Amino acid sequence: MMAWVTLGAAGLFEIGFVIGLKFTDGFTRLVPSLLTAVAGGVSFYLLSVALQTLPVGTAYAVWTAIGASGAVLVGVVLLDEPAGMLRIIAVAVVLGGVVMLRLAEQ
Repeated sequence: MMAWVTLGAAGLFEIGFVIGLKFTDGFTRLVPSLLTAVAGGVSFYLLSVALQTLPVGTAYAVWTAIGASGAVLVGVVLLDEPAGMLRIIAVAVVLGGVVMLRLAEQ
């Protein structure tokens, strides 16, 4: 169970990493660049900890799904990105896949 919590935290830091990239202006802005690098480093570290217990394919798929889905949702909510029905359905499908992978591990 702890590996799944760690993997979830890694996914949240992955969201921070991806969203942070938008604010670095190609890594020309120091503070956003540093925060983005830290978020990415923490995300990778937590993923590596989770991989000590979880299968690599499952963990990587869940990690990327959390990051991708979270980035879409943060983009819609905070960055005025389009929130079309197809995008919302796509996020729901990805998150449904994460749930199925989690259930397959039990």
